[in-house]
Amino acid sequence: MPRISEEAKADRIEQILDGARRCFARHGYEGATVVRLEREIGLSRGAIFNWFPKKEDIFVELATRDNWRINQLWIDQGFEAAIRAVVEEDPDWLGVYLGVAHRLRTDAAFRERWAARERPDGQEQLIARMRADQAAGILRDDLEPEQIGQFVGVILDGLVIHLAAGFDPPLESVLSLVKDMLAPRATTRTRSRRSS
Repeated sequence: MPRISEEAKADRIEQILDGARRCFARHGYEGATVVRLEREIGLSRGAIFNWFPKKEDIFVELATRDNWRINQLWIDQGFEAAIRAVVEEDPDWLGVYLGVAHRLRTDAAFRERWAARERPDGQEQLIARMRADQAAGILRDDLEPEQIGQFVGVILDGLVIHLAAGFDPPLESVLSLVKDMLAPRATTRTRSRRSS
């Protein structure tokens, strides 16, 4: 059997992921059967599962890539770019995340696999970006970066639910409120000194 080049491997993996993403978006995670995946990707099950042993592996790879891309946008361009990127996603694809949320809550093994794919270096870079923004007076400094990340994460989750349900979120209003909440403010000590 001839050996496949690294470029051909990468192309095949992208073909599988692109088709699987369309299939998940169209049919949901559970509805993306092997037959539907074969049809959407244009490859046999053997060719698909040669690269990804299970359907779950394909989905986790796609979700991990999305997470990395959004984090990288925040690192490179700030939280507003990350929020805007989520709103520009295909609502059908975002809806797949809602279906998987139940599994994350109820399936410990799946949750562990999901968590194992997080990139510590990406988290470190994101925290470094937030600390730099705090030092530059872009973000409030009375919160830890992890708290800011959790807050923005909750906003992103709300936007995903809104989009997946078929609603058009009021993006500019949301961004305005998020910016207001994260803008630097006088600390309690500074305020008390001013009032004395």
